[in-house]
Amino acid sequence: MNEPYRTQFEVRCAFNGFCKKALKYEASSAHRDVKRYQKHFVSFSDLSPEEESQLYTVDKPFESEKDDNSFSVGGKRITPELLAEALRTLPEVKRNAVILYYFHDMSDADIAKLYNIPRSTVQHRRTSSFSSLKNFLEERADDETEW
Repeated sequence: MNEPYRTQFEVRCAFNGFCKKALKYEASSAHRDVKRYQKHFVSFSDLSPEEESQLYTVDKPFESEKDDNSFSVGGKRITPELLAEALRTLPEVKRNAVILYYFHDMSDADIAKLYNIPRSTVQHRRTSSFSSLKNFLEERADDETEW
């Protein structure tokens, strides 16, 4: 009668031993992984300035173009100042439509709602500004001789 209980006890002991052995090997493996990680780990505070500068990059899209923010279009050099000056020549209502649409990514419908005017009016103001801007920029932009 004691025989079945003894077998059940032996099974429990064997399972307990198996669990302890598995945990021991897992702990050993984890300890080994931590040591391997620490061997290759370097704290940011331990880096030299030269090493730190290799960890990041700064995007400077116009740096290669004479360190200014100008760009070339149709053989003409357009600077931000020239573009701002061209926008200032427009009447305020047209300038607002152009700036909100192209620089603030607003749709004609959004601009129309903002000013409580029809959408077609916003579209007309925006598109009719192109010829004025084009003429101003053609007259004032520097010719590109590099082309």
